[in-house]
Amino acid sequence: MTQTNAQPPLTGITVIDLSRLVSGNIVTHILADFGAEVIKVEKPGRGDDLRNWKVEGVSTFWKTYCRNKKSIALDFRHPDGMAVLKRLINGADVLVENFRPGTLEKMGLAPDSLLENNPGLIVVRISGWGQTGIWRDRPGFGSLIEAMSGFAAMNGFEDRPPVLPPLALADMIAGQSGATAVLMALRARDRDGTGQVVDLSLFEPMFAALGPQIANLRLSGREPGRMGSLSELSAPRNIYETSDGGFVALSASTQAMAERVFRAIGRPELVDDPRFRTNSDRVRNLNDCDQIVADFIRTRTRSDIMDLFSTAEVTIGIVATYKDLDGHSYITSRGVIEEVPDPGSTDFPMHAVSPRMSRTPGAITHIGPSLGADGPDLLKDFGCSADDIARLVQDGILALPTDLEEEV
Repeated sequence: MTQTNAQPPLTGITVIDLSRLVSGNIVTHILADFGAEVIKVEKPGRGDDLRNWKVEGVSTFWKTYCRNKKSIALDFRHPDGMAVLKRLINGADVLVENFRPGTLEKMGLAPDSLLENNPGLIVVRISGWGQTGIWRDRPGFGSLIEAMSGFAAMNGFEDRPPVLPPLALADMIAGQSGATAVLMALRARDRDGTGQVVDLSLFEPMFAALGPQIANLRLSGREPGRMGSLSELSAPRNIYETSDGGFVALSASTQAMAERVFRAIGRPELVDDPRFRTNSDRVRNLNDCDQIVADFIRTRTRSDIMDLFSTAEVTIGIVATYKDLDGHSYITSRGVIEEVPDPGSTDFPMHAVSPRMSRTPGAITHIGPSLGADGPDLLKDFGCSADDIARLVQDGILALPTDLEEEV
């Protein structure tokens, strides 16, 4: 990859982040990685609830997903704090919030009024179900969206209950969608100088990510159902156990790949077998096809299977644990994990910036900041005098920097 000294692409863009937990922080995490100045406005003494997601007493999610951001601990429920917040918003390019619909208006921050004062502002409004529709006022954590979107109903095994994902999947998908929306809105603003409101529900990106399921239902009359790791779209495709108790994932989603699999397991005659000749044939005879592959893989160790299928150029990989990944040759050769200095400890490992851009790459400058770490300096940048800042601190409206890792 060509190395350059060019600035990150979002240098000069200022983002005010009023969000909490995952979805909003994913939006602003992506923007911050690529040069935007992201200012987290947090509650004094408490901070973003993401700080509470800890492992061994360390706020790992905060340190990772709030890297490259700045923190100001501001009580904007107080009129003087609200005046400061409005000053920040008026000097910003983007505002991100994930309050319930209507809350921003009750706070005196209705988007229409914000755009009157700052016509180029982009307001990203994240909610479970969106700013319109009959469910706009319902709470909408990601788990509800993963259930309601149809994902849980098709996730898991046929003889067991539906399964929710073990991570904040809906929030993360929405966060990626929100970051894309900001970039599109900035591009539109480049043309005409005008900002806009982005209405981002958690539901819709999750629903879209599941593909043409409604069209499939209307065409076939069938629900997708739970198939474990099998696929109704291509075969063979599954997770297979090896003789030494390991697991591998194999996917033969093209005709050429399926033929390679049959030859690799010593069954070249299956290429012309009427049951398996085409992908449609293999899907119709899914269980038979899968059983043949499973029976073969079960007779070899994971290492032997990986060697055999890799030589045959079959798309196969181990079902990796994080112990497998930490220090793995691919991870180190690609630089997937970056060690970032942590003032409170040793270097902190986290995923590197992605995607990788040849001319204007992103970068990690620091882990998620302690609560209020940048408050006084930020207010100076936005025109507050030293006396104004001292008064805000004295009145308990602005909290001075605090190391929250041991306090929350």
